[in-house]
Amino acid sequence: MRQIVLDTETTGLEPDMGHRVIEIGAIELINRKFTGRHFHEYMNPDRDSDDGALEVHGITSSFLADKPRFGDIAESFLAFVADATLVIHNAPFDLSFLDYELKRWTSHHPKLSSLCTITDSLVLARQKHPGQKNNLDALCRRYFVDNSQRERHGALLDAEILADVYLLMTGGQTNLFAGADDETEKAEDSLALGVQSGEFAALDLVMVSADQNERRAHEEYLDFLAKQNGSQPVWRSSGSASNTP
Repeated sequence: MRQIVLDTETTGLEPDMGHRVIEIGAIELINRKFTGRHFHEYMNPDRDSDDGALEVHGITSSFLADKPRFGDIAESFLAFVADATLVIHNAPFDLSFLDYELKRWTSHHPKLSSLCTITDSLVLARQKHPGQKNNLDALCRRYFVDNSQRERHGALLDAEILADVYLLMTGGQTNLFAGADDETEKAEDSLALGVQSGEFAALDLVMVSADQNERRAHEEYLDFLAKQNGSQPVWRSSGSASNTP
């Protein structure tokens, strides 16, 4: 299963008013694992950004002056997303701009939705958390995703953050490390077997206990897991969580 988590930055809110895409960021996932592959380009839109848009992304016309036009990167972009499921937060917005750019590039080009499957993570968030804020910042707080670097919007950074949020929101454990392979998993299994067999019992190991703040953070995370799954984590039974070193 190949998924591309995608975000764009634009000069404004309406492609019908001539606004353009100025940045595309996309992250590749295969079987819910980060592969380390990504697509990232800035583009010269041949126009200025609206003041409101510039305040959001901070990407100036002078910075974009020597960047390629969309037509220069269109083929490489399409090759990267081909036959994938695109995961986009508020997909109609980004798709309207990308389809507008593709139509400008070649008038007979089909829409992205006919080339890729589309998953709108905003729709998923609203189904899972009705009546709550479901923008990316709110979801980061809800799922404990670090977005401290997000002082301004940026397509690649937002795609990376959205990928973390999407994987947590859609459940199941995820491998957050690019390039994890069978050798890594074998090494982890060997370590687990060594612990179970008592192989490391003779080592002089130092036990470090969690402090009060760490215990509180642990309890808050267990509360979060319980709320998401509708039941208490099994290791919380018999008061085990509160007695964990």
